[in-house]
Amino acid sequence: MRMDDQHQAGFATRAVHAGEHLPPADFVPIATPIHVGASYIYQDLERLYGVTTGEQEGYVYTRYGNPTVGAMEAAVAEMEGTATAFGTASGMAAVHTALLGAGLQAGDRVVASRDIYGSAYTLLNGLLRRFGVETTFVDVTDLAAVREAIRVKRPRLVHCEVISNPLLRLADIPVIVEEARHVGAVVTVDSTFATPYLATPATWGVDMVIHSSTKYLGGHGDVVAGVIACDEATRAALWDVAIQTGGILSAFDGWLVLRGIKTLALRMSRQCSNAMAIAESLRGHPKLRRVHYPGLAEHPQHDLAATLLRPGTFGAMLAFELQDDSQAGAMRFLSALRRVLPTQSLGDVYSSALIPALSSHHMLSPEERATIGVSDGLIRFSAGIEDPDDLVRDVLQALDRC
Repeated sequence: MRMDDQHQAGFATRAVHAGEHLPPADFVPIATPIHVGASYIYQDLERLYGVTTGEQEGYVYTRYGNPTVGAMEAAVAEMEGTATAFGTASGMAAVHTALLGAGLQAGDRVVASRDIYGSAYTLLNGLLRRFGVETTFVDVTDLAAVREAIRVKRPRLVHCEVISNPLLRLADIPVIVEEARHVGAVVTVDSTFATPYLATPATWGVDMVIHSSTKYLGGHGDVVAGVIACDEATRAALWDVAIQTGGILSAFDGWLVLRGIKTLALRMSRQCSNAMAIAESLRGHPKLRRVHYPGLAEHPQHDLAATLLRPGTFGAMLAFELQDDSQAGAMRFLSALRRVLPTQSLGDVYSSALIPALSSHHMLSPEERATIGVSDGLIRFSAGIEDPDDLVRDVLQALDRC
């Protein structure tokens, strides 16, 4: 606080400025501080405006950048093996920012997996289509169809998920990247289900690795956030999009994600083993038509999963289809659960389940859901860190009662 040499400032002035702008301390907190300031000042005005114009590094306004968010971005980049990363206000903000940051414009083409998160499908097939971007959706498990779509459409961008939401289908990303390079396409991959604990798509040549940090990176059901791991040039393009559209991440939410990343390995290890235990307990159950989990030997992509993912781990998500293929039957199952929570998200420390036809994919028409394979009786299950025996008992008793 600056004081006038002639008199002490008035009460209101002192109340506003007291305790602010203290000199730097010679200690460092072990946890990254939450920098909540909307803007920043410098002793040197030339420095302030040098940062503002981008001629110097630093922070001037949180929409342009924030130290806490920057720490989270650095952590994600370290985990993904990329030069940098960019935080966003939500997972869908990350998808949207990535697509626009890739330079999509009217007349451009996209090739995308048809089995992706419902909101991402709707973004491509709705909003971006209205703006003149044409998307061809393909079965990502059919590499011949993927190759043909890329070679015929010659897209600007190819988009898929490492492990798909909600049917747990895997994309052979090294092959897809190779095909995309033949036509000069940018490759964006949503790795939310995999997390950097299971896979690091940038090592396969992916340009942008997208996460809904709301899920496993945050991991505790208390934050909504997104992040994109990429190189420096791509980050500059993402930054340009984000500061104009406003989908930036707050300091507190960035801090929550950073805190969550510290226990990601511990949580994912337990969650993956819990998912395997549940999937194995559901094998051959008379109330089920099918169990979708790449860790099961009968999963059609089990060998690919063993190649792409961390050895011995197959993810913490599974899905299963009830014999009673109706929304009413699915509702009875969810209502019978006692410990597993019927929440609309995933990847948290507690286990949860939902009906994709009524939640993550409710924006799609029944015909679109049928094409993808999302039936009315499909249940998406997110394994938490609880005792596995408790989870297995809860799922089995709910099946008995539905």
